[in-house]
Amino acid sequence: MAPSSTADARTARPARRPVQVIALLLGVVFLAVGVLGFVPGVTTHYADLRFAGPDSGAQLLGVFAVSVLHNLVHLGYGVAGLVTARWAGAARAFLVLGGGVYLLLWIYGVLVDRHSPANFVPLDSADNWLHLGLGLGMLALGVAGTAVERAQRRYPPPEQQGQ
Repeated sequence: MAPSSTADARTARPARRPVQVIALLLGVVFLAVGVLGFVPGVTTHYADLRFAGPDSGAQLLGVFAVSVLHNLVHLGYGVAGLVTARWAGAARAFLVLGGGVYLLLWIYGVLVDRHSPANFVPLDSADNWLHLGLGLGMLALGVAGTAVERAQRRYPPPEQQGQ
């Protein structure tokens, strides 16, 4: 016997909102980047990988400076993206706050001397440009997701009006 449409409506999961999908996708990408940072061959000069600091000579894809700490941060961001993707508000917070952190990291990377012990992540020019793009992109997606949801609440689609 086929379930009734009322039963289907009660058991159906609500569709993921765009901010949730974006947080989920970014979570997967961050996890992949974090794992790949530990893979010799994908990470060049793997023997030069250090826990932290400017002495780590390893480079993800031969371009981005990485260290164990840097990889762990990517893994942490990945887990945060996956977890926050369960709720729209948490996903928005992940995008907005994460974007803000990446912008701060970009500023830090621009200001710190690459050879200084203060360059503990480590960061290089490629990382700085990536952090700027990630920061602006995550922030914009989080803010845009909030604006879209407010507009949808204010002006629901015709099929949801009157409910």
